[in-house]
Amino acid sequence: MIDLTNAINKTVPISMFNRGLGGKVFKNVKQQGALVVMKNNVAECVLVSPEEYVSLMDELNDMKLQLLAMQRMANADLSTAIPAEEVYRNLGIDPKDIENFEEVELD
Repeated sequence: MIDLTNAINKTVPISMFNRGLGGKVFKNVKQQGALVVMKNNVAECVLVSPEEYVSLMDELNDMKLQLLAMQRMANADLSTAIPAEEVYRNLGIDPKDIENFEEVELD
């Protein structure tokens, strides 16, 4: 029953926009998270905050990069791999720079 109540609380009829209550809907999105806009009892769209949208897009891009990396590794010929130390040397990177970079906390 809690899931049904939560689903109902996360929907908003499109008529609220027609009645000039869009500002209230947007405020609810910021406070409660995503809301589903219903039109003729069918989900028409989902409203999310700009921050949540950016977060979702970042997650999607990360997943795409992970999938690409996994595909490349599955098809990689490890006998032709170049050791990291050689790559660092060719690029003029001191391995200590890498260690210092790894210590920096990224958000």
